[in-house]
Amino acid sequence: MLDMVKTSIILFFQVKLFKNPNEVYRQLAIGVAIAFVIFLVLAKFTGMPIAAMVAGFIGGALQPYLFKDLKFR
Repeated sequence: MLDMVKTSIILFFQVKLFKNPNEVYRQLAIGVAIAFVIFLVLAKFTGMPIAAMVAGFIGGALQPYLFKDLKFR
């Protein structure tokens, strides 16, 4: 299992894991931007640790939805 994760990480950084790497970067940027905006809004109204936890959870939960249509090689 760990070998599969290691291989996937290596292929990702060699830009050989996905058929269209530009789409991957776009979807990743969308997820990061949404998490960042959520963090900024929550940080204004709550404490930083709570804002970071909620934004991290929502950003992480959003990634499978954003990556559902990506094609692997």
